[in-house]
Amino acid sequence: MSLFNIFNVSGSGMSAQSVRLNTTASNIANAGAVSSSTNDTYRARYPVFETELARAGLQQSASQGVKVKGIVASDSPLTKEYSPQHPLADEQGFIYKPNVNVMEQMADMISASRSYQMNVQVTEAAKSMLQQTLRIGK
Repeated sequence: MSLFNIFNVSGSGMSAQSVRLNTTASNIANAGAVSSSTNDTYRARYPVFETELARAGLQQSASQGVKVKGIVASDSPLTKEYSPQHPLADEQGFIYKPNVNVMEQMADMISASRSYQMNVQVTEAAKSMLQQTLRIGK
């Protein structure tokens, strides 16, 4: 395994965590949106990660990066609220709110941020090791 492979693995981790932060930000931004029907209501989204097994198998390497397989919408129920005075209320007087739990999103955001920071620290440690290796010859 090459020391340079560390940059590829931690780079894929940073890229995946960036996608996770973007979806969390989108969920938080749409948490307060309301709609008059269930079809038009925003649903929380979550990225799905997978290891890059195929590429790792070709290189015969123990280290594997991560990639985003896709982003899925949550199927948890929407919040239905009776508010007949609301301008977006349907014929029965209900409005629909997204299934976004802001506290859960904040915890997910902190987790993604910490994971991103850890990948940066791995990259910095690998860079430092490479620089120290180059200084041996001086």
